[in-house]
Amino acid sequence: MSGSDSAPFLSQADDTDDGPAPGTPGLPGSMGNPKSEDPEVLDQEGLQRITGLSSGRSALIVAVLCYINLLNYMDRFTVAGVLPDIEQFFDIGDGSSGLIQTVFISSYMVLAPVFGYLGDRYNRKYLMCGGIAFWSLVTLGSSFIPRERFWLLLLTRGLVGVGEASYSTIAPTLIADLFVADQRSRMLSVFYFAIPVGSGLGYIAGSKVKDVAGDWHWALRVTPGLGVLAVVLLFLVVREPPRGAVERHSDSPPLNPTSWWADLRALARNPSFILSSLGFTAVAFVTGSLALWAPAFLLRSRVVLGETPPCLPGDSCSSSDSLIFGLITCLTGVLGVGLGVEISRRLRRTNPRADPLVCAAGLLGSAPFLFLALACARGSIVATYIFIFIGETLLSMNWAIVADILLYVVIPTRRSTAEAFQIVLSHLLGDAGSPYLIGSISDRLRRDWPPSFLSEFRALQFSLMLCAFVGALGGAAFLGTAIFIESDRRQAQLHVQGLLPETGPTDDRIVVPQRGRSTRVPVSSVLI
Repeated sequence: MSGSDSAPFLSQADDTDDGPAPGTPGLPGSMGNPKSEDPEVLDQEGLQRITGLSSGRSALIVAVLCYINLLNYMDRFTVAGVLPDIEQFFDIGDGSSGLIQTVFISSYMVLAPVFGYLGDRYNRKYLMCGGIAFWSLVTLGSSFIPRERFWLLLLTRGLVGVGEASYSTIAPTLIADLFVADQRSRMLSVFYFAIPVGSGLGYIAGSKVKDVAGDWHWALRVTPGLGVLAVVLLFLVVREPPRGAVERHSDSPPLNPTSWWADLRALARNPSFILSSLGFTAVAFVTGSLALWAPAFLLRSRVVLGETPPCLPGDSCSSSDSLIFGLITCLTGVLGVGLGVEISRRLRRTNPRADPLVCAAGLLGSAPFLFLALACARGSIVATYIFIFIGETLLSMNWAIVADILLYVVIPTRRSTAEAFQIVLSHLLGDAGSPYLIGSISDRLRRDWPPSFLSEFRALQFSLMLCAFVGALGGAAFLGTAIFIESDRRQAQLHVQGLLPETGPTDDRIVVPQRGRSTRVPVSSVLI
């Protein structure tokens, strides 16, 4: 403390709460702006003054980040688009096939906290450049592995997680430092459109490039070249905005990073962050399972219905299901993300809990449709596709909203760490194990039944039904988030504005006059 902010005596507080005094302009419940529920929103001129970037440049940065996000998910699901061919080439079963995705997600999950820590403290642009360059190189190398080295394919897919972890934990925090309020929600929706669209393009590119080249290896050689372009665009276009500046009041001091352990303790005490992360874990479990196994399940369904010949050893697996499922994933993703953001934006005007409630409705609504899609597969492939379309649309409503929840209940200097640990939790309990778990359950069921194409279909059908149950559990977690969302959001806003300093549980704090109001400060900071 210095100057007029210091007091040579102790004073009794009129209000000893750590929150701001009534009458603080622009704050919830304040006399200066009694109807305001959010801090003052900056206009375009204010954003440009703080970030040093024009609105056009900021939009261009989001476009580059969106392109890279699309590329990440396109690469991730290219493998799923050619999975039957990979099984034939390496002569592996469902359990080993599921392990391909599990190894990648496990690596991605373990490395996310490392890049989360670095992203909160160092230049985010250069971290992303290095990670994506490494990812492109390893992905290219994985396309040259001989059939007797399946373990090497697992290793390279694990190393791909390095690049994706460097990007996924950091990119949303850049968007958060460029935009606020509804602008941020819209930009996040654009950013997260890339997840379902990229996933769908992965299926499409995998299956079509394989058909054109006559070799599934070429499907893995598409994204590395596009990755080089991504690094160039990152280096030339993206600039590092100041962390949290767009959310602070002009007279508020800048936020300084706290220790990593302090960040973890604060996140653990944030119920909205924990519960929304558990809800997102259910989304990851379901999408991870469907992403890898849906094309194979649909192919087996067609074989049982007599619509396509079985995939025999030594033959190329010919099916249009990867292409169709990819198109459905693209379309439902765009529709679901846009629908979720728009419904939430409209409901937020009258209900501050709209975000988690929309997420809960999406998950709870998707569960019965996914179950019906599986149950109808033996009778009608058309009905299966219709129910998949509805279920995936409802499931996709969560993507952008969950990211927005994290950004407004966590302060800027902890956001990369929060992104990282949401990734760890959602993948550890979600799609890191779900493809392998579904494949293992399928293999176990098949051992009890006589060998046949019908047994292969039924085993995968029953194992995938677990997804509907997990989706319902995720909906319950989002309903729990709705209970705490208002208080956690308000606390983060006050902290960013310098009106609610972070204090440890053992701090010895006293009350002194500061800037015309009573404020709690550490004893060590007061000169008597």
